[in-house]
Amino acid sequence: MPANKKESLIFGVMMCFGMVCVMSIYNAIINGAIQDFSLMTVFEMVIGFMVALLLDLLLVGPLAKKIAFRMPFDKTKKIYVILAMSTCMVIGMVLCMSVFGLVTAVLANGLNGDSLFSAYLMIVLKNFILAYPLQLLIMGPLVRGIFMKFAKPKLTTAI
Repeated sequence: MPANKKESLIFGVMMCFGMVCVMSIYNAIINGAIQDFSLMTVFEMVIGFMVALLLDLLLVGPLAKKIAFRMPFDKTKKIYVILAMSTCMVIGMVLCMSVFGLVTAVLANGLNGDSLFSAYLMIVLKNFILAYPLQLLIMGPLVRGIFMKFAKPKLTTAI
């Protein structure tokens, strides 16, 4: 998909924006905070987006790419590459962004009697349940389609 750093940045911004928006709304719903939507909620989404983008570009993305391309599968088949990359990205991003979610939850409400580890595991499980199918079935194809239609041709003709 992205062939250079500029394309990777554009693709990463698009993917992070979509995933953070949907996952933020999902977490607000499952935590009963959707009715408390305010300017502070938007601010938290912006911070979440910046954290996710930095993780994507600096840590999870490069690590996911290394792991995915070391896996034993036929790398000439685009679908296998997409599945491997998406799986590695979702696992890495869910593990990392669940720390962000745990920190914001603890700052807002405390632990409510749960241990830090069990609260983290519950957040990871809840986030993975939506993030993986969202990435594979909706956001991944949507962002790749938009990227190929609008961003990729403009970038290649400008170079």
